[in-house]
Amino acid sequence: MSLLPVFLKLEGRRCLVVGAGDVAAGKIESLVASLAQVTVVAPWARPEILRLAGQKAITWRQREFEDSDIEGAFVIVAGTNHAAVNQHVYRLAVQHNILCNAVDDPPHCDFYYGSVASRGKLQIAVSTAGESPAVAQRLRAEIDALLPHELGPWLCRLGALRREVLGAYPAGDPRKQLLHQLGALPVCASETCPARQLAFPPPPLHATAAVTGASPHDRIW
Repeated sequence: MSLLPVFLKLEGRRCLVVGAGDVAAGKIESLVASLAQVTVVAPWARPEILRLAGQKAITWRQREFEDSDIEGAFVIVAGTNHAAVNQHVYRLAVQHNILCNAVDDPPHCDFYYGSVASRGKLQIAVSTAGESPAVAQRLRAEIDALLPHELGPWLCRLGALRREVLGAYPAGDPRKQLLHQLGALPVCASETCPARQLAFPPPPLHATAAVTGASPHDRIW
């Protein structure tokens, strides 16, 4: 089965997690980090989940799952310790065309969680389609060890410069080539930054002199 690798925007969307124990804890935290509106249904919860509820980062419904809980959900994670419950949640989600992941139960998953190495907004996710999360975690660790720590801030600066380029140049191969070149250069805040100089080269000295009416010699000194 082929999978489509995607990064899903969940900010402000209602996501339901059934369960608040060891199986669900990491999934809840990742959804919170994605700025989703997370609702957790479980009769009890781990201390870290209780803290999230106390901080209003999630909504905790302290009870057993009810079929009506899926209403309005964009994504569902079934993460209880009971396979029968998780599979029931999955079947309901399928009936209502809601994406669902029954944790550690690949046949009952519409999507899989990748093992992610990140630096700021850069995310590199590894998936084995549920075959071996351990292999995905090992590869993630190897990739993470190769990533410079300053990669995140550099990417933010590059993104800001890229938006300037998109606004200044028409679409086409020259702009595309320029963006690829910028992706291989240091980016800093200075106007003399090599990347900025490449993106927005200063006018030739003689052209500047012609506009001001001064000679090149006068312009320099």
